[in-house]
Formats: sequence, structure tokens, C-alpha cells
Amino acid sequence: MQLAAIIVSLVLTVVGVALITRAVAQIYRFVRLGQPVPAGSRTDDPKARTITLVKEFLGHTRMNRWGIVGFAHWFVAIGFLTLPPTLLQAYGQLFQADWVLPVIGTFLPFEMYIEFIGLMTVVGIVALMVIRLLNLPSRAGRKSRFAGSKAWQAYFVEYIILTIGLAILVLRGLEGAIHHVESYDAAYFVSYPLVLAFKGLSLSTLQTLIYFTAMIKIGTSLIWMITVSLNTNMGVAWHRFLGFPNIWFKRNADGEVALGALQPMTTGGKEIDWEDPADDAVFGVSQVEQFSWKGILDFSTCTECGRCQSQCPAWNTGKPLSPKLLIMSLRDHAHAKAPYLLAGGGKDMEGNEKATEEQLKDVPAAALAEAERPLIGTAEENGVIDPDVLWSCTTCGACVEQCPVDIEHIDHIVDMRRYQVMIESAFPSEAGTMLKNLEKKGNPWGLAKKARVEWTKEVDFEVPIVGKDVEDLTEVDYLYWVGCAGALEDRAKKTTKAFAELLHIAGVKFAIMGGDEKCTGDSARRLGNEPLFQQLGQENVAMLNMAYGEDDDEPETKKPKSSKKIVATCPHCFNTIANEYPQLGGEYEVIHHTQLLQHLIDEGRLIPVTPVEGLITYHDPCYLGRHNKIYTPPREIIAKVPGLRNEEMHRHKERGFCCGAGGARMWMEERIGKRVNNERVDEALALNPDIVSTACPFCLVMLTDSVNGKKNDGQAKESIQVVDVSQLLLESVKTPADPAGEPEQVDAPEPEPAK
Repeated sequence: MQLAAIIVSLVLTVVGVALITRAVAQIYRFVRLGQPVPAGSRTDDPKARTITLVKEFLGHTRMNRWGIVGFAHWFVAIGFLTLPPTLLQAYGQLFQADWVLPVIGTFLPFEMYIEFIGLMTVVGIVALMVIRLLNLPSRAGRKSRFAGSKAWQAYFVEYIILTIGLAILVLRGLEGAIHHVESYDAAYFVSYPLVLAFKGLSLSTLQTLIYFTAMIKIGTSLIWMITVSLNTNMGVAWHRFLGFPNIWFKRNADGEVALGALQPMTTGGKEIDWEDPADDAVFGVSQVEQFSWKGILDFSTCTECGRCQSQCPAWNTGKPLSPKLLIMSLRDHAHAKAPYLLAGGGKDMEGNEKATEEQLKDVPAAALAEAERPLIGTAEENGVIDPDVLWSCTTCGACVEQCPVDIEHIDHIVDMRRYQVMIESAFPSEAGTMLKNLEKKGNPWGLAKKARVEWTKEVDFEVPIVGKDVEDLTEVDYLYWVGCAGALEDRAKKTTKAFAELLHIAGVKFAIMGGDEKCTGDSARRLGNEPLFQQLGQENVAMLNMAYGEDDDEPETKKPKSSKKIVATCPHCFNTIANEYPQLGGEYEVIHHTQLLQHLIDEGRLIPVTPVEGLITYHDPCYLGRHNKIYTPPREIIAKVPGLRNEEMHRHKERGFCCGAGGARMWMEERIGKRVNNERVDEALALNPDIVSTACPFCLVMLTDSVNGKKNDGQAKESIQVVDVSQLLLESVKTPADPAGEPEQVDAPEPEPAK
């Protein structure tokens, strides 16, 4: 038995080491096929990146949000990383049954650690297996986060881990027996029952069992190594290695997820100069090799856990987009195409082959066939990603927020959209109207500039306009960025007027840009029309800088960011001005209106006194919540309004469900599956609320549309309201009329700048 165990183990070792070495080299060359990134963008602040990696791994910061799954996975991951000494000991036991590791082999803390982690690895993997079996796609269908995952790979990895964990515990029991552990010993506190079970066996039997079990442990480990080496696209296995560099190279060194700003377009590792783009500039992604190397690493790292899929509003409403399946498709396509690319293959902008016949003569036919597939195309066109998949995304960020290995789904989706819009002009036709209106009128509705100030005539106080009522923004505390919806859409205008009145009541000096304000470009950018975003953004930045008294030709006029305060009621405007305009030279201190209102309440400058009775549920706007981590201010405002009873929907805060308007979906028809806003409203109505509140004009429109439809169908009570939190606050701040019909007079607080 000993000789057989040695031969089997050593043969598998030689094969396994050779194959894993080759596989690592293949993956390295494969990732290098991606495009370079701007210098330093993925390697800045290595200390912070390393701390982030350690925190994310040891803290399992993303996984632990999932309760028992995170707990179980932590022990499996720690076992994988720290139990290799038991593999080394097993090699020694092939040659000498009672062999132990030098120095640490009989060190009590080490032995107790092996016992504990060995047990918890088994318990952890069994828990994960049970969870998988309880959530099989055959039972739950699309609701299963495992739908579309490669089941055999997951089962293979799970049973391998279980076998190795059990082998470790059995070997510990055999070790105790062969070392004559006669009574309970803390070094065997887990395996002691096995020690007792093996105690009466003869020495030769114990030796044979050790040889056999050591061979099973080594052989199982090496079968795993050989299998994953032959399947370099096996994300469920390779994420154990690739997850570390993928987290280290994530967009933000401080650990923040890749949400908020979209990154500037690059070509050849450099930002595109929109004033004079290079002749060979590549706009967007039309071939898998045009993704950055970080994108290729993202695809390879996907573990197919399906957390992104379980949270995706598109997938949850019957649409073809699953972030997981999209990443898997890109990964499998890239791996299949890799031999062709590594041989020098590729197409130029005209679709001509770059490589010679000589270079491609040894490329497998399957790789050549894969190279002919369009990256975006229907099933009939043999496309890798269906157009309906690409255009179903709302860029809500749920996928990025949940991904345990920091895959940047939205960036990859937008990169593909950019090529489709800018080069192919292939996008949902109804979005074209929005783009034309932005180009000609500076707003999605195509209304005249003067329409932006019509709402000011509907309030009984003066709303100062820069250049008309105030010379520049140095005369006020805040510029109120009204936004297109806030100025032009009837329902959103209610929020605008309510917020402006609250500022007036609180004595906050503010002004608006009026007709000079243009769309920030959020929808254009997320649709994929980067040049239009650049145009709108640069015009707005120039206008804002001028309004703050800055002159680009005179550096001494540059003002500190803290002196340029902007407040916005639209989270999309807020996100763009705060996070994306710095890319265009616009540095401002931007806050959301709920943040300012909360501050004014805390200062005592707004005092909610009038009860607003009813049960309320709050909907988190994606671009306020997930993209910018603002969850508390709206809830604190609601909590300060007397009479309101807040109840959260099941999906809220980090797991909040999208309204369906983001990613330029506001301007596209929703023809597939259930409407996203209806799904969200159904969740709200399940609580039987009197009020559904939010803090975004897009969300307000989408939720109102759905609620009105439900009312017409008799599925919602007529009294239910959909309002912005500012409207609720205004209703409460306003002093109720006294019995004589005259409003009570209260001393207004002395106006002073908000801090």
C-alpha cells in the first residue's frame, strides 16, 4: 500500500505542478491581452490597497452581509489558505507513517488550530452545499442566484473541499492513535473520538490507513489542481487566486466600490483628448481584447456566486440581463478567442485581419470561429452579448455593490454601449429623441431655456437668478442646481418648489442659474454618448466657474472648493457634478437637498411641528444611496416629522431596488418582462402604506406612474401619495391655521449661512 500511495501521489504531483505552472502562465498572458490603463490608476497608494485587500479578505466585508453564507465561506477560505501544512505533512506520512512537521508539528497551538479550522472547513462547506441544494435553479428558476452557473464545477469544488477536510480530520485521528494518545488531549480536541475509534488497531493497520488517507488527501488536492489547470475559465476555482489581485487593483485604493463616477474614456492607456482625438483612437469596446487588462481580470475572477444576479432589477423583472451571465459570457468568449489573439490575430477598424496566414496556421479552428463572433449581436448573428442584455441595464450599481471580488460590471457595460452609440449608432430608437433634444435645447424634453424658470412664478417669494438678480454666486450661500426634471417636469417641479420654500423659510441665501443651466449629461453618458456628455459638461463647468468669478486664463481667480457650494435635488445631477465634473476641471462642494435639510433641522432653522399622519415607506434612489452612500438624511427627516410611522421595504439601503429610470432607461421603452417600477411599487404596496416617499425626481416620476396605474386597476387605494421628503417636511414645517383661520406667527430664526 505504501509503495502504491507514493507512486500515485508523486505522479499526480508531477503532472499537477506542471499543469498549474502552465495554467498560471496562460492566465497571465491572457490578462495581458487587455488594453493598458492610465498610468498609476490601478497602482496608486499601494499601502492603502494592501490594507483594503486584507480588510476585505479577513473581514469578508461583502460576504458577511449574507449571514450564514459569509460565516461559512470565511472558514472555507481561511482553511484553503492556512491548511497547506497538512498537505506537506501528508507527503511525509507517505514515507513514514508517524512523521510530523519539524518544529511546529507538535506545537500545541498549531495542532489545536489545525483541528479547529479542519472541523470548521468541513462544517462550512457542508453549509454551503446545503444552501446550494436548497436554492437549485430546478426549484427556484430565475429566482435562484445559481441559475446559469456551471453546476458541475461548483459541485466538483465543494466535494473536493469536503473530501480534503474529512481527510485532515481522519489523519489527525490516525496520528493520535499511532502516537499512543491514551487519554483526552487538547491537541486532538476535535478528532479525539476518531483517536478512540482507531485505538485498538495494530501498528501495521494504522500505518496502512495513514498511507491510504494521505494518498487520498494528496490525490484529491492534485486532481483539483489538474482539473482547474485544464479549465482556466473555471471561475469558481480560480477566484481563490485571482480574487486577491482583482481586489488589490480595484478602482479605488481606499476600498470604495466602482460606483459614482464613470471613468473617462481611454484608448491605448491614455484619456481621449476630445479636442483632438488620435487618428487611431478606439471609441468604446467592440472586441473583447479592447477591454482593459483589469476588465479581463474581472471576467476571469467571477466565481459565479450569483449575488449580482439576485439583486439585479433587470433579471428580477424577467429581462435577459444577468450581470453574472454577462461576465461569464465575456470570460468564456475571451478564453475561447485567446489562442487566436496570442498568435497575433485581430481586426482593424475596417474589419481586416491583422495577422498573416503563417501566424494563424496553428490556431485551433474553434478559436478562429470564436474570433468571428460579434461582441454585440443577436442569437441569429451568433453574438456574444445580445443587444437586449446591453440595453436592459439601469446602472443601479446593485451588482457592483454586492460582488465579493470587486468586479466592475457597470464600467464594462457602458464601454460596450459607447461603441454601439458612437460608432454603430445602434441603440433603442426612442433614446435618439432624448439625445437630439440635449444637443439642440440642452434638456431631454426639448423645451426652451425660458421654461426652466417658469416654476419660480408659482412661489410667493423671489428666487434669485444669477446674472439677473445677483451678479455672481459669491453673494449667496448655495447655488441651487434645479436640474432638467426639477425645472420642466410637473411632478418633479413640486419638489423644486417645496425645497426652495424650505430654503426661504430657513433664511438660506441661494440662487439658481435659470436658463443658463443645461442638462449635466448623466443620461447621455450612461447611454454611451460620451462626446455629448463632454460637450454639456464643459459648457456647464465653464458657466459655473464664471458664475463663481473664476477665469481659466487667470489662475489667481481660482477659488477653493469649499467656497463653491452647490445643492441639488436630483441625485443624478448631484452625482455628475460632484463626481464627474472634476474630470472636466469643475471642483465644487456638492450636497444633496436631503443633507442640507437634515442640517437645517439639526440647527433649528427648520422645525417640523404639524403632524403628517400615516404609514410611510422610503425608496432609496440608486444614485443617492448605492452610488453615493447617502442613506441616513432622508430617513432622519422622516423621523423628525410628527405623525409619520416609517416602515422599510424588504429591499432597502444597500439592497434597495431600482425604480427603473437610471442608465438612461428613463428615456427608453420597457418592452420585456415586468416593468421595474411596478415591481418596486408592488413591494411598497405590500406594506399598505399611506405615503411612498423618495428623494429623486426620476424615482418620483417612475413610482408615481406605477401607483397611478395601480389605482386605475383597483390595486392601490386612492389615498396613497408619492412624494419627495422635502414635500413632507414643508407640510410639517408650515404652521397650521388657528381656529380663527389666521396662521400662527412664529419668530423666524435669524438668517445665517448653513455650515
